[in-house]
Order: sequence, then structure tokens, then C-alpha cells
Amino acid sequence: MRYLLLFLLPLLIFSKPFKVATYNVENLFDAEYVGTEYDDYTVKHNWTQRMVDIKLNHTAEVICDLDADILGLQEVENAHILQQLMTRLKRVGCPYRYSAITHKKNASIQVALLSRYPIKRQSDIEVSVAAGVRNILEVEVDIKGKPLTLFVNHWKSKAYQGYESKRIKYAKALQSRIAKMPETKEYIILGDFNSDHNVYLTLENKINDTHGKTAFNDVLKTKVGDYLVEEDEMVKADKGVHYTLWKELPVDQRWSHKFYGKKSSLDQIVLPKQMFDKKGVDYVNNSFKVFKRSYLFTKKGYINKWEYKNGKHRAKGYSDHLPVYAYFDTAPYIAEKKKRNVQKVEIRSIEDLYTIEALEGKIKLENVVVVLKRGRSAVVKQSIHGRGIYLYGCADRLEEGHRYDLLVEGIKTYHGLKEITHAYRVKDNGAVDNEQYMLSSDTFMSKKIQQNEVLKGISGMYKNNFLYVNEKKVPVYFKKKKLAPENGSRLKIHYAHLGYYKKLQVVIYTKKDFEVWE
Repeated sequence: MRYLLLFLLPLLIFSKPFKVATYNVENLFDAEYVGTEYDDYTVKHNWTQRMVDIKLNHTAEVICDLDADILGLQEVENAHILQQLMTRLKRVGCPYRYSAITHKKNASIQVALLSRYPIKRQSDIEVSVAAGVRNILEVEVDIKGKPLTLFVNHWKSKAYQGYESKRIKYAKALQSRIAKMPETKEYIILGDFNSDHNVYLTLENKINDTHGKTAFNDVLKTKVGDYLVEEDEMVKADKGVHYTLWKELPVDQRWSHKFYGKKSSLDQIVLPKQMFDKKGVDYVNNSFKVFKRSYLFTKKGYINKWEYKNGKHRAKGYSDHLPVYAYFDTAPYIAEKKKRNVQKVEIRSIEDLYTIEALEGKIKLENVVVVLKRGRSAVVKQSIHGRGIYLYGCADRLEEGHRYDLLVEGIKTYHGLKEITHAYRVKDNGAVDNEQYMLSSDTFMSKKIQQNEVLKGISGMYKNNFLYVNEKKVPVYFKKKKLAPENGSRLKIHYAHLGYYKKLQVVIYTKKDFEVWE
């Protein structure tokens, strides 16, 4: 017995990390009509007690599997449905003893918190007296005798005139409260901010009413200077400066929400320097993750959101957000022994990218011309006779025929096609004649062709999925199969991308890019 106690003693001495998470549950309403509900959460849209029970079951399933010790929730209608959720969680063996919720009058949805640690106090931070503007929930919990404050947020969405100035009101209200707290007060900021972690690079023009100033990066100070705050800068950071945990993940994994195929990092856990000071409660390094289970995705890979179709709830799905989580501990924070300088930005060329398989830091491409843009993707070049490269799904804020400086954070080779997967507009250098960067018929015939060129005015015969231009024969791929003409048709291609999928191919994106000659 004595030896058993000696064996167990280290386990008793060392603390156990606890998990903090945030989850937007997508409109958890009860079945009682009080007049503040969204219109589609009423009986006429099949929102019944049966539907509520199914939604509760699905939400409880995720929360049980997530198994967080402290969980921030967004889009909870009221205390009544929160209590129903807690009852459901207890019934299935995942109880939470403590809870808190905001109490904003005339708001359709609130933010809430579930905790396995005692709640010592709670209050609302009022953002605006206007109806529908959600409050921020402030909760203090007791972590083994150490106080920890959590701020649960749900900022204004970018839809329905969701201008950036509206999110700035949330950030200012939060920073005002933080400014009144003691320097050593430990806290965690979490929730759905309806802002990308790097919104200063992704802010859409249609909602930019602040001349580029952003709530999440500029007001909440997750960015200092031109770049996001790095983890190794936090110990010496000023009060009010914060670190977004999305920085912990590789660039291609920084998402918890998809909107029309566009990935975004709206759900956040944000930390002050106190979480890195080796005192009280600290962050467990590299513990931030997105919670993923197979049932949270459809067979096609989309997030398995709650299904509402043709004006009716369908009793299927979960939420349009994925939870995110991180671990914390009363044991001291452990910094990385060797932290490479990812802050440095190298100025490189498109030609350089063809010699690199993956980026370790950031690269700046100067004076890049958008030669062809289709949807959210584009082909760009820096010089008329230089190499082109494909921007895959990251050309939203770029305009065809403009020259830009770009910040590049991700590249890859997809079945032989060199592409940039994460690029952001830094500066618009004005309009340019983009057609001079394209290959005409004469050039196409006289030179050795390479991938990621743009073709214009090419005529040829379409036969057996190939384009025959005199003695040249190149595979043709129509982005939409229904666009493919009859075999043997003569084509006039106005614009096409010379792409690559295991071999060179001519890629035609839209119906307007070609015509069939009689």
C-alpha cells in the first residue's frame, strides 16, 4: 500500500489541465412564442416541441463529445432553453453544475456559459441600448482557488448591413472593461466574433465603413504594427494587447465556419499576457484545436448545419459552426525552446515560388497583375514575359486588370499545378491593361507553353476532349461539364487558363469564355 501511495503521489501533486471551449449552437430556441424569436423559429415553419427536443439532443451530443470544463455558447434564446439543455446534458451523463447567461431585453438570442467550476459572479457588459444588440457575458469562475474571468462574445454578423463599425462597438466595450481591471487579472476572451482572425487583410469593401480599421485586430489589439501578435511577444506585451490562438494552427487549418464554400475563423479564443506569465492559470502551449467529428460534416465535406429547407425545419444537422477549444492549467506555461521568426516577410517573385514546396514564413509579391479572374480564383503575373501562378480560392478582394502587392501565406502543388492557397491584398497599385499579359494565338503557336498562362483568341478543333490548333494538341477541361460542346466542334476560345492536372490542359471556366463556330 505504501508503494502504491508513493506511485500515486506525483499524480496528486501535479495539476490536471482543464479544457475551455466555445460553440455557436445555431439558434437554440424553445417552443414558447414570446415575440422576439426569428420568424423562421415559429410553428408555421415547423418549429415545434418535437423539433426543439431533436435540436437539444443534437446539441447535447456535440457538447458531450467535446467534454469541455468551461464552455461558452452563442445563439441561445434564453435561460429557459439553457436550463432544458442542462437537463438534457445531465440525463445523458454530461452534467454541468454551473451556468450563466446574458439578459439583454428584446434580443432574439443571448450568449451563455456552462462550467464545472464554481461561478463566483457574473454580469453583462452592455454594448448598446439598441434592441437586438447582444451584450457580452462576463463570468468569474474559481479554478482550484484561483479566480479566472471569461468574456463570452457574439459580435454583429457581416450580413444585413453588418458594417465593421458595429463590431468596433463590441471591441471598444470589451476593452473599456479590461482597462478597469487590475494589471494582473487573469481572463480569457472567447466566442463568435464574426471576424476572421486576420480581418485586417480580409475585410470586404462593402462593409468597410471605417477606412480599414478593424474591431478584432485594431481595437482588440491582436495586431501590433503590420502583423498579428506572435506568441513569444506576449510576456512583454502591454495591457490590452491580445493573442489569437488561431496562430497556433497551420494556415490551411484556420477555419471553423464555411459560408458558400469560403472558410473563415469566426470562432475565437483570445488571450492576454497573463496567460503566459507562469503565474496562476496559464495557457497550455499548442493545445488549441478545432473540434471535428465525422457526424459534424456531410458526405460532401460541408459542415452539417441544422437543416432548414423550403420554409421548414427538417430535424437534421447540428450547427453551421464547429467548436474550438484549448487547454489551460495552474502549472506554468511552457514556451517553445526555439521559436523561428515567422514575423519576417521576404520579398520574392512568382518565379521563386516554383522552387518552393511549402512556406515557413510569409512572402510579399509586389506589383502582381490579375490577368484573369473567375469566381474566387485568379491567374496572376508580375511581368509580361514572366511566370504566372494560380490563386486558388483567395482572390475575393482582387479585381481583374488591377496590379497589387500581395501577402502570401500558403502555397502548394496540386497534381502538378502550382498554386497559391492563401494570399491577401496589401496594396492596390491601380489599373493595368491585363490583356498584354496573355498569350495570343501567334504566341501560343511559336513558343513552348507553360502552366498558369492565360490564353486569348485561340481557335481550334474540339475532339475527344482535346483542342487541336494546327500541329498542337492540348487537353481541354470545362469547369462545368455541361458546357462541353459536341465532339468535332470548332471552337473560338476568348479566354482560358493553361492549367495542369497531371499534364498541361486548357481550362475553360464560363460560357462567355468561348463560342462554337458553325
